[in-house]
Amino acid sequence: MHAVLDNRPTVAATPAGRLNLSDPQVRLRLTPSAIDGMIRLADLWELNTEETCLLLGDMSERSWFRLKKQESLRPDRALRLSQDMLTRISLLVGIFKGLRLLLSEALADEWIHLPNRGPLFAGRTPLQVAIERGIPGLLEIRTHIDALRGGL
Repeated sequence: MHAVLDNRPTVAATPAGRLNLSDPQVRLRLTPSAIDGMIRLADLWELNTEETCLLLGDMSERSWFRLKKQESLRPDRALRLSQDMLTRISLLVGIFKGLRLLLSEALADEWIHLPNRGPLFAGRTPLQVAIERGIPGLLEIRTHIDALRGGL
């Protein structure tokens, strides 16, 4: 049961203070911001529809276009992104933020498309690694960026 403050449900957290993404109400509350963030990120990184859908866990193009138009966010349709999709978007936004703190804005936005000789990438682009490896790849890239920033 969730307390109501200003007519909005509070976001449930685990004992460690992390959001509980298995809670449907948490996912309902986070979905609009997550969709908005992913739309902006896809635009800034100049991701095509196929790349965006693959990063989101092989989402259909039709579903992505519906999300972009936010047709699914009408009040009569309570859209809840899955725990998997919210995790993916969270990792992507974390990568974006880390890159923006580490590099110039232009390079940060281009980095995802640049071949990288580092051991994690082996000549592939970070985008290729993220698509090929899914959530584990996104987590490795996020950890890599945080380590470069001195966060680990």
